Amino acid sequence: QVQLVESGGGLVQAGGSLRLSCSASGSIFSINVMRWYRQAPGKQRELVASIFRSGMTNYVDSVKGRFAISRDNAKNTVYLQMNSLKPEDTAVYYCNGFGGLRDYWGQGTQVTVSS
Repeated sequence: QVQLVESGGGLVQAGGSLRLSCSASGSIFSINVMRWYRQAPGKQRELVASIFRSGMTNYVDSVKGRFAISRDNAKNTVYLQMNSLKPEDTAVYYCNGFGGLRDYWGQGTQVTVSS
């Protein structure tokens, strides 16, 4: 089992920055990829960024150049640095870990960007 706990959400003005954190515990050795998803009201959950065991990263086009996913293996933590935030980035952000054919989810953290 893997437990994921997000933190760092909040209210920010457009153009501002936030850094989300996802702290992992449990059988983290089984995790091959960590991801950040988001879900805005009335919309489907969207994959935002991924970081693989190799260190390779992927981003959805709408956040490329603005968001950066990273990890600190010593702290078992994955981060999502979000810069130049836009009102359309408003959503609940979820941390996800996949490995051993299992998906693990955090509880989500709200990000609200005001115009």
